[in-house]
Amino acid sequence: MPFTELQNELNERAAQGLLRQRRTLDSPQSPHIVVDGEPYLSFCSNDYLGLANHPRLVAALQQGAAQYGVGAGAAHLVSGHSVAHHQLEQALAAFVDKPAALLFSTGYMANLGAVQALAGKGDTVFADKLNHASLNDAMLLSRAEVKRYRHSDMAQLAQLLEQTRSGCKLIVTDAVFSMDGDLAPLPELLALCEQYDAWLLVDDAHGFGVLGGQGGGSLAYCGIASPRIIYMATLGKAAGVFGAFVAAEQVVIDTLVNHARSYVYTTATPPALASAVLESLELIGQGDALREHLRELIAQLRNGLAGLPWKLMPSDTAIQPLLVGDNRAVLALSEGLRERGVWVAAIRPPTVPQGTARLRITLSAAHSAKDVTCLLEALHELAR
Repeated sequence: MPFTELQNELNERAAQGLLRQRRTLDSPQSPHIVVDGEPYLSFCSNDYLGLANHPRLVAALQQGAAQYGVGAGAAHLVSGHSVAHHQLEQALAAFVDKPAALLFSTGYMANLGAVQALAGKGDTVFADKLNHASLNDAMLLSRAEVKRYRHSDMAQLAQLLEQTRSGCKLIVTDAVFSMDGDLAPLPELLALCEQYDAWLLVDDAHGFGVLGGQGGGSLAYCGIASPRIIYMATLGKAAGVFGAFVAAEQVVIDTLVNHARSYVYTTATPPALASAVLESLELIGQGDALREHLRELIAQLRNGLAGLPWKLMPSDTAIQPLLVGDNRAVLALSEGLRERGVWVAAIRPPTVPQGTARLRITLSAAHSAKDVTCLLEALHELAR
């Protein structure tokens, strides 16, 4: 039976230390959570500003549900586009200094929709080899020719662009790479777009709300702006809620409304979520103290990890990967932390390349210096 083949494949993954399993939270997201009935100090959430359980967002969501109900009831292009969605799109566009914005259900759907709407047969998509899976899937589904360049290798990208003589050229990249924590060379990428007449799609899932003045994201952090840039960010990480958006020139947004299949053919997100994100934007804009505290925690962690047998990868962001290498070794290290009441996710292939399994430590402005000290003490104990 086919079930036997499925089970054999799962058994093989388990033997290689690659089997994925879920654990169940009994509490809201915060640094101190309850998982399967046990308390843990967590360093594996993307709730970078600690807003996921903020009382103002909870109240805004409740008020939104009271005003608009629970479900949107239809796709945006049928009867599901609420005034709350419309107001949020206008606010998001203003927040990232773009002419227009379009809400999507998830970042995955935003990337699928944008890439497929803007590139197809006869066009070429250029992609960093460490891009998120959603960008990889999007470029394959677009049916455009795909050319991948070595991570942040602008010389190789320039060569690939030079060799491409026809069709639309679309460069797609993470802004903050989700498993490494480093930043794409966005100014250099934009310069290549100008030189070779290309679009630049930037996935800022891990930069929006965290980087740049008032949390404006990676473009603000790098001090760049251009009509060529198509900007995508998610609303379930630093923003603390759910969903995603694409911001760009009006003609690009109008094109997505008409051609982005993951927008056209899906039910709109609940309007109450838009109400919560509107409140979140206020907190993000006023959150410079949160971002400064987060930077202090990053410095504390990096200083405290010096001298450990595992390599701390270069990152100035809230994502701090500790490279272990072997799948079983990283699982053992993660389990050792759990036994000490600290939860850090072990990341293994195929999410990261073979031989680069790691602990992906993520910090939040909701952490305290004492929390980081607890993690450091546990890691030093395990190293001994």
